[in-house]
Amino acid sequence: MERESMEFDVVIVGAGPAGLSAACKLMQLAQEKNQELMVCVIEKGSEVGAHILSGAVIEPTAMDELFPDWKEKGAPLKTKVKGDDVYYLTGQEKGIKTPNFLIPKPMHNEGNYIVSMANVCRWLAEQAEGMGVEIFPGFTASEVLYNDDGSVKGILTGDMGVAEDGSEKDGYMPGMELLAKQTIFAEGCRGHLGKQLMETFNLRENVDPQHYGLGIKEIWTIEPEKHEEGLVVHTAGWPLDNHTEGGGFLYHMENNQVALGFIVALNYDNPHLSPFDEMQRWKLNPKISQFLEGGKRIAYGARAVNKGGMQSVPKLSFPGGLLVGCDAGFLNGAKIKGNHTAMKTGMLAAEAIMESMLAGDIANKALTVMDDKYKSSWVFDELYKTRNFGPALHKFGTLLGGSFAWLDQNIFAGKMPFTWHNTTSDHETLKQASQCEAPDYPKPDGKLTFDKLSSVFLSSTNHEEDQPCHLKLIDPSVPIKHNLPLYDEPAQRYCPAGVYEVIEDAEGQPTFQINGQNCVHCKTCDIKDPTQNITWVTPEGGGGPNYANM
Repeated sequence: MERESMEFDVVIVGAGPAGLSAACKLMQLAQEKNQELMVCVIEKGSEVGAHILSGAVIEPTAMDELFPDWKEKGAPLKTKVKGDDVYYLTGQEKGIKTPNFLIPKPMHNEGNYIVSMANVCRWLAEQAEGMGVEIFPGFTASEVLYNDDGSVKGILTGDMGVAEDGSEKDGYMPGMELLAKQTIFAEGCRGHLGKQLMETFNLRENVDPQHYGLGIKEIWTIEPEKHEEGLVVHTAGWPLDNHTEGGGFLYHMENNQVALGFIVALNYDNPHLSPFDEMQRWKLNPKISQFLEGGKRIAYGARAVNKGGMQSVPKLSFPGGLLVGCDAGFLNGAKIKGNHTAMKTGMLAAEAIMESMLAGDIANKALTVMDDKYKSSWVFDELYKTRNFGPALHKFGTLLGGSFAWLDQNIFAGKMPFTWHNTTSDHETLKQASQCEAPDYPKPDGKLTFDKLSSVFLSSTNHEEDQPCHLKLIDPSVPIKHNLPLYDEPAQRYCPAGVYEVIEDAEGQPTFQINGQNCVHCKTCDIKDPTQNITWVTPEGGGGPNYANM
């Protein structure tokens, strides 16, 4: 098929903090160096911010570097952290407040801000467009395009108006080729093109597997007398057992609102576990429910997060392109933060491109200077100092692992003379269902706890129903023939949006049903399926959640 094409100097896939920071930095450098640059950002969400979900307490380090005058420019970093409470929950009714001196130093939040990263990204997009960047929301990057020599030459946007059977509907629009001298991939955690590029160019050679958590988030409006603007609350322990990594957060934002969420590491071993239901019962603990009672839940969403740390970061450069942000995995697990590191890696990519462009032609070259820049940056320094945090929790569990983290960070400042590794991929950790006890999850009460479908409704998720399913089964027989007898088909539970169900057909036989229209694009199925039989690809552009303030 002959397709239309557009040429740019740089194409950026993803209008998140990494991609937009790369765009802004490129234009700043172009102006500084008196260079002409054509930069395009493509975003699969219906608008910038529609697919952005993060806690978020942001450390302003990268923002200070990118826009030193961000306060004067009106950046939406307004709620300064005024207090840090950390609890170890011992049961549904109990919790122990951790003394300040026992909290690992990276978890302290002095000088940080409680934000909506969706709104921060909208602001970054305004700055980028003001400098001449073209931003195309509602268009997916469906394929990587390659030159004859194997180098990346750009991306293909997804076709619009394709029916479920593959036929062209009225209003069909073929995808367009966006060609570039360099393409920056900033898709976020478990980017589907980033995943392919790592395999094509062997970028993960000699690094640990990436590890992930599933973050589930709600926003509530609470009673004014219960609101403490600027208060940050973190919890560990119940409802998870000592060998299941994870914990909760509750951040007091502006306007009598709180953002609360729960993260479960996806290396858990009990196939009966449901991260969504763990989050719901976590809210029943008085340390959390004291704020929520009498309030109203107004938003819901979910997203996978990287947690592998330094040991899991792949090579970042390859012929014709770069990986940045969570597409590569720069979250600092000890800080529970990744937005500042994502922004900085986007900025490093911009510097690598500009320096290489001034030194000669950048078209289709592998800009290995990006890898050097990362290793000499404060991002690498942060990840190096906290490199043993994740492996310690995996090795020793929450209590002993947390104790090691305190010793490592507060006494040794992250400079212990060894580096631990976790070489088991998250999809390999499940035990058989017969070996595990199923948790007893309470029925939702509609006040503090809720079901999946009413939650998905709050995410404003929408997909055109008559389109090819974007959740691909390599072998359609695996869910019923393999996963159901061995693991009681865990997709029914690890998905936080009710996408996967095992139902009975007309003959009373179990069948696997995919409700693709419910998908909030969290990518958990792509990560956790025990046989790696599910592949997430992009649906039609503009589909998925429509987050307003996440």
